[in-house]
Amino acid sequence: MIVENKRPDFQIKHLTSSTSDVWIKLALSNPIDILIDHAHCERKAAGVAIQLMFRYPTEPNLSEVLSPIAREELEHFEKILYFLKDLGHSLKALKPPPYGSELAKNVRKEEPHRMLDSFLIAGLIEARSHERLSILSLNSENKSFRVLYKSLLESEARHFGIYWKLAKNKFSKDETGKRLKELAKIESEILSETYFLPRVHS
Repeated sequence: MIVENKRPDFQIKHLTSSTSDVWIKLALSNPIDILIDHAHCERKAAGVAIQLMFRYPTEPNLSEVLSPIAREELEHFEKILYFLKDLGHSLKALKPPPYGSELAKNVRKEEPHRMLDSFLIAGLIEARSHERLSILSLNSENKSFRVLYKSLLESEARHFGIYWKLAKNKFSKDETGKRLKELAKIESEILSETYFLPRVHS
């Protein structure tokens, strides 16, 4: 029997808060909506990688790093679509939480700060996804859901590491670390201040 509200036995690096029991209860009570929302998250994550490739086409080695991320995110998107289909469900529009749009407001407009913030925010979203998929993989009542979420975990952590490395390679360690702390604090505040929906980032 899966123990509800079980949490991973490791700390997600750079996140300044842990997911609340309220979110866990809501997510476990709405497994299909959470799964559909995560499909949208995978699709959006692929879009972010592609958008950065188009925004910075001449940045050395950027496309070589981001193209595999975009491809993997789309593979996961397709994997969830087939999983949903097997359950008799399909992708549908869901009201998005304010998480992504609120985070985007903190991307500075001038370069090169815009690039740094874009890398770090993309990484923080991946880190939060890793934390929450870890929780779902431990607590979902249905074994097939647990197996699915566990299969997606490694890439979320790896993608955060890639975005973090892109930032460190382009900017100084001090500047990158300072800005990451600022954005991580903002990320936690957004989650604490916004209303709860059965969404991965709510």
